Amino acid sequence: MMKSSIIIGSRGSKLALVQSNLVMKQLKTRFPHLDCAIKIITTSGDKILTTSLSAIGGKGLFVKEIEEALLENTIDIAVHSMKDLPAVIPHELTIGAILPRERPEDVLLTTHKISFSQLPPGSQIGTSSLRRQAQLLAKRPDLTIENLRGNVDTRIKKLHRKEYDGIVIAYAGLARLNLTHEITEILDFMIPAPCQGAIGIECRQNNPEFFSLIQSLDDKKTRIVIEAERAFLEEIGGGCQIPMGAIAKITRDTHLHIQGFVSSSDGKACITQAMQGSIKENITTGKILAQNILKSGGRDILNKITQT
Repeated sequence: MMKSSIIIGSRGSKLALVQSNLVMKQLKTRFPHLDCAIKIITTSGDKILTTSLSAIGGKGLFVKEIEEALLENTIDIAVHSMKDLPAVIPHELTIGAILPRERPEDVLLTTHKISFSQLPPGSQIGTSSLRRQAQLLAKRPDLTIENLRGNVDTRIKKLHRKEYDGIVIAYAGLARLNLTHEITEILDFMIPAPCQGAIGIECRQNNPEFFSLIQSLDDKKTRIVIEAERAFLEEIGGGCQIPMGAIAKITRDTHLHIQGFVSSSDGKACITQAMQGSIKENITTGKILAQNILKSGGRDILNKITQT
């Protein structure tokens, strides 16, 4: 029997609500009879804003309370930025759908629209991401990286108040908030976080009615690349507590290209590799790439990071 109502769990930020409303709109388009409601859930990551994510447990803090609500049946589905989801989720839950991906790149916003290469030495760049920090310093060791937490609009306000000379944010968040006019430069040299730019819908394994509803939103091509990147993430381990990234693309319809890296936090030691594979072997390809990077010196880099 088709469900007549559904409760969507979401963080309360503007971006999270935009993404949840996007899911709700698509569900209503496909199932006009469906009564949808959004329930806002405040996560640990939303409460702790003065400390870097790497110091307090990583991006899993943005989904913990939402997943608990799913497991307790107080919500029916959850909408996440896929890059916030840990590589391993509770076995009772599953990712029922992944929406078409927005552009995955990182972008630079600066106070006077100064490009990355034009930033004066010592310029203060805001980001809480070790991945971004490592890649920025690898290109420009003369920059100063300052911790920056908060929602997208909060970060931009801090830039406008000139608390930073520049900040680095994901393109996708700005696009969904209609803020791409704030972008100074797309940082093509940076490898994104695994799954950056993708929206995922999580649900309970034991609820086929909800699963069949949200599965209609699943974008097969996006799922292929996201599964490859999540396989890379799981094999590397560490999440946002280590500087690492991965980006996969489908080429020639049947082939997958994935690039990944592991780095020291200062960007001085970095292992970057890429490989090709069949889209049917997307998960295996992501894992093998991670294993190759670890064997090529990545494990030594990670061991030094965990020992400090």
